[in-house]
Amino acid sequence: MKLEVWAPSAHSVELALGDERLALAPGDLGVWGIDVEAERLDAGYGFSLDGGPPLPDPRATWQSEGVHGPSRAADLARLRARPNPSFRAPPLGEAVLYELHVGTFTREGTYAAARAHLPHLKALGITHVELMPIATFPGRRGWGYDGVDLYAPLPAYGTPEDLADFVDDCHAHGLAVLLDVVYNHFGPDGNYWQQYAPYLTDRFHTGWGAALNLDSAHSDQVRRFLIDNALMWLRDYRFDGLRLDAVHAMYSLEAVHFLEDLSGAVRRLSQELDRSFVLIAESDANDPRLVRSSSEGGYQLDAHWVDDFHHSLHRVFTGESGGYYADFAGLPDLATALREAYVYQGQYSAFRRRRHGRPPLSLTPDQLVVCSQNHDQVGNRARGERLSMLVSPLQLKAIAALTLLSPFVPLLFQGEEWGAKTPFLYFTDHQNPELGKAVSEGRRREFASFAWEGDIPDPQDPDTFERSKLDWSELAQPEHAELLQWYTELIRIRRNKPHDVKQAPPDVNFDTDGEWLTVLHAGVLTALNLGAKPRRLTLPDGGWRLVLSADGQPDDPEFFPAATTRVFLRDL
Repeated sequence: MKLEVWAPSAHSVELALGDERLALAPGDLGVWGIDVEAERLDAGYGFSLDGGPPLPDPRATWQSEGVHGPSRAADLARLRARPNPSFRAPPLGEAVLYELHVGTFTREGTYAAARAHLPHLKALGITHVELMPIATFPGRRGWGYDGVDLYAPLPAYGTPEDLADFVDDCHAHGLAVLLDVVYNHFGPDGNYWQQYAPYLTDRFHTGWGAALNLDSAHSDQVRRFLIDNALMWLRDYRFDGLRLDAVHAMYSLEAVHFLEDLSGAVRRLSQELDRSFVLIAESDANDPRLVRSSSEGGYQLDAHWVDDFHHSLHRVFTGESGGYYADFAGLPDLATALREAYVYQGQYSAFRRRRHGRPPLSLTPDQLVVCSQNHDQVGNRARGERLSMLVSPLQLKAIAALTLLSPFVPLLFQGEEWGAKTPFLYFTDHQNPELGKAVSEGRRREFASFAWEGDIPDPQDPDTFERSKLDWSELAQPEHAELLQWYTELIRIRRNKPHDVKQAPPDVNFDTDGEWLTVLHAGVLTALNLGAKPRRLTLPDGGWRLVLSADGQPDDPEFFPAATTRVFLRDL
């Protein structure tokens, strides 16, 4: 097989196979190469630069001994050659996404164990499973956003073959699979890549350290490294799309932005394989350019996350006003979020102390992903509380209805569908004691703007990870089973709605003093009494049939007890 490594400043590069050293030949643009029998790599290998100690391969596809161990080569050709069923992912306009962390989704924390719960996701009505990052990071437990071996799946979750089996099993259950990838920074431990080449730049810094070099000298090779990684997951493991972490932390000032470069490469692979892929950006910028076409000055991604929807929803139902929640004020902002997703469209943000966003002109609902919970919004709380720990069961039902029946693409976070009571905390397993200590201390400082006090769980404590694992036995309890049924019915109603992305935005009406809200969209009317007292809500003209009620089957559909949600279909 052909092994190549990019090391433009090296005078010599050798392949290290135990005590043996084999010289690589220099090539164009600082890329060195060698032909070697694949079997010789099975015991592990590395690259020696200018006679130095062996370093892991930046493109290693398997790091079975962790980020500091020898590199190995997964048999990607065999993965590509496995039987290819004719699975087609549904379009995002018909999608319900489900964010899943492999390590905490089950007690075992493996791909194999997760496969046992795929029937649950299918019965719920999920269409796309979205895995949090799986690129190898230090230790055995973590969220995955400090990965360094971008081509190598984390050994703690299973082998590359186990991952391929998970994707194939999802497809057999009719579930598409998305992967969260991190192309804006590397983790701080095990990142040897700057010793090879200028993968990072000191021109820009992210919240995690130096930014990736996407537009300075040698940036073509860095872009190639990232784009080849994206294509590997889609082609070899058969993922159906990627979620791109924190694209607002990608600093790309060239005429062709890195995201446009990436989306073009993915479209070409789509045509080559006759498969559809999606690219979904995480961004807090409220910037329509992410999904606009290149002819409109955009980057041609398929969709992006919208934080404003979550923030306005959370503010209404929890009353929290610390940190970024201070920018959101009650039902008027929630109504705007339900109609347009963006609340901030260029107006001043007190939290940011500047203007924020721009109008979402020409965007369609299938380009906007919304949620009431996700790994960030739960896990970045001091004690990892889910909404099930903050609001009442009736409020949970209201939140679910507003999210799942919105015109946008809904995303659920693992366990949300039954109101899981296990927290989702921030956890790490840094082997470097100084780094582990810095992470623990930084975590405590992080919550100052939210005025959260008391003990903050130590990310390095193994118990923090154990407490974050889902407890599937909760499903046997009546209150959890009832909420699961509520979610299932909402998704069924959503699935039967018309999916014309050009239809009018929701008609949203509310009364702040009366604490009620109605949302009419695509023939579905969602009505909520948000107050602590019963009240009568007069339904719009046209004839309505009650199909789902948080308080069972009422005698009078227009008389709403406190905190009650009802869903109606137009009675044709």
